[in-house]
Amino acid sequence: MTKQTLFSLSILLVFLFHCITTLGQPAAAPAQPANAPVQPATSPVVQPAKAPAPVQSAKVPPTQKGVPDVTKILGKAGGFSVFIRLLKSTGVSDQLYGQLNNSNNGFTIFAPTDAAFSSLKAGTINSLSDLQKTQLVQFHILNTVVTLSNFQTLSNPVPTEAGDTGDGEFPLNVMTAGNQVNISTGLVNTTLGGTVYSDNQLDIYQVEKVLLPLDIFNPKPKHKAPAPSPTLSTPKTKDNNDESQSDATKVNESSPVSTSGHGILVSIEVLLVAFILTKGLDGV
Repeated sequence: MTKQTLFSLSILLVFLFHCITTLGQPAAAPAQPANAPVQPATSPVVQPAKAPAPVQSAKVPPTQKGVPDVTKILGKAGGFSVFIRLLKSTGVSDQLYGQLNNSNNGFTIFAPTDAAFSSLKAGTINSLSDLQKTQLVQFHILNTVVTLSNFQTLSNPVPTEAGDTGDGEFPLNVMTAGNQVNISTGLVNTTLGGTVYSDNQLDIYQVEKVLLPLDIFNPKPKHKAPAPSPTLSTPKTKDNNDESQSDATKVNESSPVSTSGHGILVSIEVLLVAFILTKGLDGV
């Protein structure tokens, strides 16, 4: 009886020990499902960005590289429509473009704004002849490149494309005071505005007044030859009288000669008659 009890207790202890050991172990992690092989991620293909196309101004079509076009430059700047029209109608724009093709030529242009032309008396430009319009445009152009820092080196009067700089013709005087450049024509005084365009061949500056040359808008009266004085004819009258008197004198002087000639003939005839009479008496 005692042996059976001990045997039962032993089995019970073994069972309890086994249970305690099993409970003391950590729970096993759940089985992971078999993973499918992972494909490497493919990076998206990046297309190279296209360079933006250059934007062309709607007002200014592309010009030949290296040759500035005055009318297109002014058109792009805006506010110079009247001056552009004069440049084209007079043919000066074509002359400038042709001469700028020669790298040795350079110009400086004073471009009046549309407001400058509007300030003129109505009909001022339309009243000019074609030649005067050409001279007016050329009066705004110097035949050399002058940068802002070089205006102080100019000698007055400054020659322009219009021609003569003599008094009463097309004199243009430029004076500087610090960074300010003043221009005088004898009729108009104005100050140089901003720079419209500048390179090694061409400088264009804005002016707020139209440069009016003296020869067109205030010409000097032409010198006329003086009328002949009435006193100048007096000596000729005296000469005629003298000639008449001399002719009369010659006639008077010739009269005695003729008279004396007739007297000689009469004397000869008398002598012949006397001689004949004498011979006749001797014969009797």
